[in-house]
Amino acid sequence: MHKFYIPTTGVQSWRSLLADPVKHWKAGYSAKALAECWETAQGFPEEIAELFKGTDLAGAEFLLGIPEHKVPLPGGSRESQNDLFVLGKVGNELFSMAVEGKVNEPFGPTLGEWFVNASHGKVTRLKYLKQNIGLLGHIDSSIRYQLIHRTASAVIEAKRFCASKAVMIVHSFSQESLWFDDYAAFVDLYGKPAVLGKLVKACDVEGVELYFGWAKGEQRFLG
Repeated sequence: MHKFYIPTTGVQSWRSLLADPVKHWKAGYSAKALAECWETAQGFPEEIAELFKGTDLAGAEFLLGIPEHKVPLPGGSRESQNDLFVLGKVGNELFSMAVEGKVNEPFGPTLGEWFVNASHGKVTRLKYLKQNIGLLGHIDSSIRYQLIHRTASAVIEAKRFCASKAVMIVHSFSQESLWFDDYAAFVDLYGKPAVLGKLVKACDVEGVELYFGWAKGEQRFLG
């Protein structure tokens, strides 16, 4: 994990951090839409601030954001690469937030697909992830693996920064809210209903309060 970060100079700074700056940077796709939205806001976009209203995160202050932030995980060399990591503050408490940008792109393989013929490394990784998301029991194989490790990223970084809260946000620019059902199925593991535009408090993970939210981004960022 890198220890030093250079401030962005605009959306092109985000592009340079992508695994494939050519393939993954197109109008109408999540990487570009997310970068343009958050760079325009220079803080929390309106739909994210709206998500916080009436919750424990109401009036939250944006401290810093790190695009394409990598969080190391055991059991292999591949990290969880967050589209955006945010460190925020509400009152005198810090919170960690992992943001997953979406348009039409699905959440990737299911847990069952990712875990097929699992190596020892994958067994180790899954155990670690389950501990960090507060789900130690069986997780249905139909759940999307990306939602599991993205949520774990938020909790892991909350612990690292001594933050009291961890938030996993899907910031979707799909005007039809594609793949919301996958997100809802994941949140349902905590016995909570997923609602568009609403923040859900899921559970307490080793002293860290865990939240989920789905925010709908503005269509203008798809152009």
